[in-house]
Amino acid sequence: MIIKSIIYFILAGLCEIGGGYLVWLWLREGRPILYGLTGGAILILYGVIPTLQPANFGRIYAAYGGVFIVLSILWGWKIDGVTPDRFDVIGGLIALIGVAVIMYWPRG
Repeated sequence: MIIKSIIYFILAGLCEIGGGYLVWLWLREGRPILYGLTGGAILILYGVIPTLQPANFGRIYAAYGGVFIVLSILWGWKIDGVTPDRFDVIGGLIALIGVAVIMYWPRG
């Protein structure tokens, strides 16, 4: 169940960042409207994916924030060519620890 949950987090993050990036390219870089429409459709998918998670809304979105941080750093590195520095890496690790505590720590 944890692996499936992590996959949903990653898919949601890629949809949010990828969809937002396509809208960015359309509005900020002058790309064709198809970029914006495709980005909008992907952002709708981003809104659906978290509903597949087993926890409640607040917990999912709190934990997702940490996943989003790490995926954003990776996106910036691989897509925009901005190499993360040690503070990005440390912050990303702290965020992932938060995800693990919020979503997967056993509750009594």
